[in-house]
Amino acid sequence: MATENYFRCVLGVVIVLTIAVTGYHRFKASQSREKISRKDEGLLFAFLLRTTGLLLFGVTGTYLVSPASVQWATIAIPIPIRWFGAFSGLFSSFLMCWTLSSLGRNLTDTVVTRANATLVTQGPYRWVRHPFYFTTALVMISVTLLTANWLIGICCAAVLGMLAIRTPKEEQALIDRFGQEYIDYMKVTGRFFPRFR
Repeated sequence: MATENYFRCVLGVVIVLTIAVTGYHRFKASQSREKISRKDEGLLFAFLLRTTGLLLFGVTGTYLVSPASVQWATIAIPIPIRWFGAFSGLFSSFLMCWTLSSLGRNLTDTVVTRANATLVTQGPYRWVRHPFYFTTALVMISVTLLTANWLIGICCAAVLGMLAIRTPKEEQALIDRFGQEYIDYMKVTGRFFPRFR
């Protein structure tokens, strides 16, 4: 039980760091006061993605404050692997900060690019076109390992799956915006993982 409390504490730190980093950068990006439409993403898709995210947040919060309430969904994960989840979660906070600092005011929570968007190819974007999604996946793997909970794992997988489904539409919007420059950028970078030649 004492070990479980350690995992809950680390999870709390990972969540606070993730919310602080993303919240800060979303606030800075919103300073442009540009209204971002979700129509291109699809209202149903946007609703499903955000609803699944809220469910994930709710179940994870329940694990934090009352782990016995979700104990029925516990899965056996070896302790060393759960500690790996702790390390990857803390590391992901720094990676998230680097990613969003590089993206700057281009950040949106949908497939639409901002009116004054610039093509970012520095920082982690030098190797990967969507390091924010990679980092989000790392956070969600961490959350699943720390909680050792299959319901949380399914919610994480659903959110990541929806982000992966949405990515081609996002890339098409970037091609429409930046044209050949983005097409050339796609040739030298991987979508979620670095491209090794």
